[in-house]
Amino acid sequence: MCGIAGEIRFDQTEADASAVGRMADTLRPRGPDAGGAFQQGRIALAHRRLKIIDLSERAQQPMVAADLGLTLVFNGCIYNYRELRAELEQEGERFFSDGDTEVLLRSYRRWGLGCVARLHGMFAFAIWERDSGRVVMARDRFGIKPLYLSESADGKRLRFASTLPAILAAGDVDTRIDPVALEHYLMWHAVVPPPHTMLRGVRKLPPATIAVFEADGRRNDMCYWNPPFATDSALVDTPYKERERMLQLALEKAVERRMVADVPVGVLLSGGVDSSLIVAMLARAGQKDLNTFSIGFEAANGEHGDEFKYSDLVAKEFGTRHHKIRVDGTTLLANLPDAIHAMSEPMVSYDNIGFYLLSKEVSKHVKVVQSGQGADEVLAGYHWYPPLAQSRDAVADYARVFFDRDEDEYLRTVVEAYASPGASRNFIARHFARPGAETPLDKALRIDATVMLVDDPVKRVDNMTMAWGLEARVPFLDHEFVELAARLPAADKLADDGKGILKAIARRVLPRDIIDRPKGYFPVPTLKYLSGPTLEWVKEALHGPAARERGLFRPAYIDQLLAAPDRHITPLRGSKLWQVALLELWLQAHGI
Repeated sequence: MCGIAGEIRFDQTEADASAVGRMADTLRPRGPDAGGAFQQGRIALAHRRLKIIDLSERAQQPMVAADLGLTLVFNGCIYNYRELRAELEQEGERFFSDGDTEVLLRSYRRWGLGCVARLHGMFAFAIWERDSGRVVMARDRFGIKPLYLSESADGKRLRFASTLPAILAAGDVDTRIDPVALEHYLMWHAVVPPPHTMLRGVRKLPPATIAVFEADGRRNDMCYWNPPFATDSALVDTPYKERERMLQLALEKAVERRMVADVPVGVLLSGGVDSSLIVAMLARAGQKDLNTFSIGFEAANGEHGDEFKYSDLVAKEFGTRHHKIRVDGTTLLANLPDAIHAMSEPMVSYDNIGFYLLSKEVSKHVKVVQSGQGADEVLAGYHWYPPLAQSRDAVADYARVFFDRDEDEYLRTVVEAYASPGASRNFIARHFARPGAETPLDKALRIDATVMLVDDPVKRVDNMTMAWGLEARVPFLDHEFVELAARLPAADKLADDGKGILKAIARRVLPRDIIDRPKGYFPVPTLKYLSGPTLEWVKEALHGPAARERGLFRPAYIDQLLAAPDRHITPLRGSKLWQVALLELWLQAHGI
């Protein structure tokens, strides 16, 4: 787990090492343990390292294999690197280090672009071929590890980095607001699908994508993973108990894979079914003295701010070393600016600050944690999935439950220059029309697992944990687990108010109170019901000179939100005022 950056010139001009150095400095929190740089002519690379696997200097990056003519910068973790190494050694490869970085390098040398299909893990990397001048970049199947790109106006220079702020640090970026991204942000619960970001001059590589850049700048992208989301008739004919056993074995394998490390691994324990199952499986596998971590906030407007009674139950049941972090309103407000600054893109969900403060505390104890993100999107755990199973208009019904605004309200939200809605709905319509998911439910599960999940929960966890040099691993996004879940009959997933088959597994290993309770979220009531100092801070941001000069939002709409913050709540129970304020606060935090 690290941060990577680089610059490639396509006109034989020497790369700007100082610009790459500025990007690397910005990435220091992601890799506080070490740093490295490489330049040769028209290419410059940099790396910030968080030492997780092979803690020695032999695993330093950028990793140069002079005998292969290859140089690599890599962010992430390859969980099956030991198996791949054994296979490569049988084919004659010899290694100078003991970690996953060199395994990736030699996998590329041996299998070329096909190497990514063999990788179990989360990754974003760039490999430079010395002899051809070609640069190959790739991102893992679910985009757990980010990769941002910025091309110069004349097309002669490309920069890349693990965060958008790192790209900004290099300079010479078009920071005008991307109108398509703005609509996605305001309509689709802050989900901005690739290649867009909020800035016109910064793009992101889509998940499950390999991008090949030739020495003259020609680019070729290819998607290497696109599983079907459709019921498998063979699984329909398989007894339910056997399907349940298959899913449990797949999850146990996913959790086991994510224990690969040369440092201790903990668990972020919310007290919900998903993270509790991870703890149970680790305990049943023989893990001792497991560190678990939970966080809670002050209540507001009659809404609880913690779920400690459930995380306490799990910690007691499995004998973990449990750490509870309590955050009062003063501490939350004091840390909000830093949490916003840590965002690569504006992310509106309240639990950003939760993950930020939780990660701050967790990083004092461990460098790696497992987390329960993804189960709801993969196994139909949310309330909007059952109605979609009966939908006659999948696009309209999906938009009705997920969109924060309808198109009329969008037109009342933004100024005329951005008042052309349709991008979000059209994106969903195109995605739903693609082959490989025929029922409305399968279409919704596919877009949530491969698009929404990537650019909301997954991005949130990566940004907030890496702000403190903490690596988060997500077993429910093991690609083999997801492929199996996508093929299960819909009834397996929809049963028991969602995630039925997962709850059936959980009933055998977890206390009943963890399962038979209302669905919980990461509660931060103070940001849903804005009042007091938080509301004053928001008012200052939205009425200040930077916001007025930028002029994104219609003043009448902002005044309407400020007059009654508690009344303007989205279908997904988010604050519309916090949504517009967060965007402005993020832009100001990064000097845009």
